[in-house]
Amino acid sequence: MKHLLPALLMALSTMVNVQAQTTYEVDAFAALPAIQQASVSPDGKRLAVLRATSKNGDYIIEVRNVSSLNTDPVRLGADKMEMTSFNWLNDKKLGVRFRQNIQDGNRNYWVVKYAVVNADGKGDWLVPFREDNRSEFNLLSILPDNDDEILLEYDINDNRIPDVVRLNINTGRSVTVMRGNEKQSGNFIPDTQGEIRAASGYNSANNTIELYARASTDADWKLVKSISPLKRETFDFLSFSKQNPQEIYVRATNGEDKAGIYLYNIKSGQYSERLFGLESVDVDGLIRSNKPGQRGELLGFSYTAKQPERYFVADSEQALFDGIQALFADKFVNLASRSDDDAAIVVFTQSDKDPGSYYLLKDKKDLTLIGQTSTLKPEQLSDVKYISYKARDGRKIPAYVTLPKGDKPFPTVVMPHGGPWARDVVIYDEWSQLLAHHGYLVIQPQFRGSEGFGLDHWVAGDQQWGLKMQDDMDDGAQFLVAKGLADPNKLAMFGWSFGGYSAFVGSMRDNNLYKCSIAGAGVSDLGRINATLNENRFSRELQRPTIKGVNPLDLVEKVNVPLLVIHGDIDQRVPVEHSRLFVEKLKKLGKDHKYVELEGADHFSNTLYYHHKTLFYSELLNWLEHKCG
Repeated sequence: MKHLLPALLMALSTMVNVQAQTTYEVDAFAALPAIQQASVSPDGKRLAVLRATSKNGDYIIEVRNVSSLNTDPVRLGADKMEMTSFNWLNDKKLGVRFRQNIQDGNRNYWVVKYAVVNADGKGDWLVPFREDNRSEFNLLSILPDNDDEILLEYDINDNRIPDVVRLNINTGRSVTVMRGNEKQSGNFIPDTQGEIRAASGYNSANNTIELYARASTDADWKLVKSISPLKRETFDFLSFSKQNPQEIYVRATNGEDKAGIYLYNIKSGQYSERLFGLESVDVDGLIRSNKPGQRGELLGFSYTAKQPERYFVADSEQALFDGIQALFADKFVNLASRSDDDAAIVVFTQSDKDPGSYYLLKDKKDLTLIGQTSTLKPEQLSDVKYISYKARDGRKIPAYVTLPKGDKPFPTVVMPHGGPWARDVVIYDEWSQLLAHHGYLVIQPQFRGSEGFGLDHWVAGDQQWGLKMQDDMDDGAQFLVAKGLADPNKLAMFGWSFGGYSAFVGSMRDNNLYKCSIAGAGVSDLGRINATLNENRFSRELQRPTIKGVNPLDLVEKVNVPLLVIHGDIDQRVPVEHSRLFVEKLKKLGKDHKYVELEGADHFSNTLYYHHKTLFYSELLNWLEHKCG
């Protein structure tokens, strides 16, 4: 690979630079990504790109011949439903996912559909199964040595228990491979030959999640692990071993603080020694080959520190990745799609100065820019640093800091993530870059209760909502003040979901650090969220005891800084009543506030469209400018 680098570097240096328009306020940040996905067919002859046709998305798929990228593409689109992703099923056919929000009186829900289409645009779309079934599809496997059939997880008999179905992508005919049942009711895992040999189910008598595996399709299912909501641990089936089909890779804590990778032998019931693990963060999973003849072969392991990282055990894979990574200094590089022979590779790059760029690498020597996700230029974006600081009780808190241009100290925004059982993974972050572009320093603390940093850090957030978790956030602001980076007279908090809860709490703390706060889609009532958050008994017992602490709705009289509240009116995760009830009390108490409701917006960021974001971002920036010191 190394001898190819000079040619590739020359190709990069002579590549036509796509000029971006100037961003004056929020427009370029609010536009949905110009490209959502790019992928080559298994034979490497075709390139498909999920491309926006407007700032609001309105995505279509463009298919081009790799040998003639400048010719007019085949365009595949739909009128009534929103295209969200696709994958190559063979060299000629694509599987496409769609979604549509249905509003029925006071209820709304997302309908997800799956369809098969010819990449040349000829023939009709094949939409399998019944049109009236709201069950979602999950592609389990593109079957080896079988270009005509795929395995899907789908509730074929509409009994709310997923089944495994083999679908003919030419005729639409299906065969039920396995009926889901009370013991094996989801999370089906095929082996390298496409046979379903692992699954999980819910035991209502014991209120446990039970994981099963079998040595072959003729063997009995064996209970491998029973997970109780009373015991916090990590245990997930990943995939079957290619070298020994009786073994399955497992991601588990297995008595340790950080999750690692093990092999479990189904016949003997024995675990291997830990194959891979780290002292600082949990392991994410495996990197495996999808090439013919090598399918399922272990190539390496993945984990997330500052950004996603890889540890390769296959020398050839390491050499290929190193050669490509060398072309993109200081950028995160992902081999997003590859032909079976690696003659065509889609390379995706991203960094704090690169919202996302797609390239096509042909024959490991010719590099072509497919397109970029945004019109933002590198000089309009800001550096991101990965740091850690000590909370007041000595706990180490990792954090991302986005540094604006200009002279310190900066007006500063503390931006806690949602969840709280989640973590930030910042390569390019739209919200922090928007704020930094307008002069604000942003810190994203990975407070106790965040996942990915081991069991101790995760469990330390239990029953600390608005208490020690909130202290971690405040301590991050104080750390930046002590370093001379943050202006203590211009501190703000802004968050979404659990981050919105934190912003509610941040508006009412005694001896408040903050001069203003912005709560997006925030939880205001712990009792209300406990009643609506979890749909099953296992989840209720797992999470409900952890959700204790400050209840913002009971303490509205303590709000002591200007507060902006933003919420989508069809939010299914945190119902809009959380904000409406809080705002009603703010009004009665005469508190300095503003309420913005986003019509037609659900909870998660992928349901916020251009018109939502232009309003949201404008209100956010205006509030910070005029209400925050």
